[in-house]
Amino acid sequence: MVASDLADLRAYMAGNPGAVIEDVARERKVSPRAVIEALPGEMARIGAGGEFAAAMQDIACWGEVTLIVHTDDAIFEFTGAIPGGEIGRGYFNLMQPKGLHGHLRHERCAAIAFVERPFMGKSSAFIAFINVDGGIMFKVFVGRDESRALRGDQLQRFHALADRIAPRKAA
Repeated sequence: MVASDLADLRAYMAGNPGAVIEDVARERKVSPRAVIEALPGEMARIGAGGEFAAAMQDIACWGEVTLIVHTDDAIFEFTGAIPGGEIGRGYFNLMQPKGLHGHLRHERCAAIAFVERPFMGKSSAFIAFINVDGGIMFKVFVGRDESRALRGDQLQRFHALADRIAPRKAA
């Protein structure tokens, strides 16, 4: 990406931090990772994709969250507990016979982004698992309580996981 295009994207995201990442990426012909990286520094931090299994095992202890898969053709949302899993036969296998289950190509995860930003007038916090092509494999959102506020217990776990996988750089 040319420096002027990057500066323009950063300025756009500073003014529109709640923009849909995939839409901005498509409109500007950049990867979703580039859009996340263009968010103001206090809104996003990125850690190593090699922490995929550890992140998923931690998330499995959070309780009800929302997992979103956003493609050009559909947006799939699952709200519920994410099952634990294990690595086998080249996949991270979600170990649950019903509800959310499947096989994730964990080795394609190049980065894990922790994003906290306003979205549709509310605070939001999510983890984006970013693939080797700069696309988002899926996102896991911190759940909300009865008043639609972010669940405090999950937000604490989100911050603790972010501190472990993507510690803030010293100023």
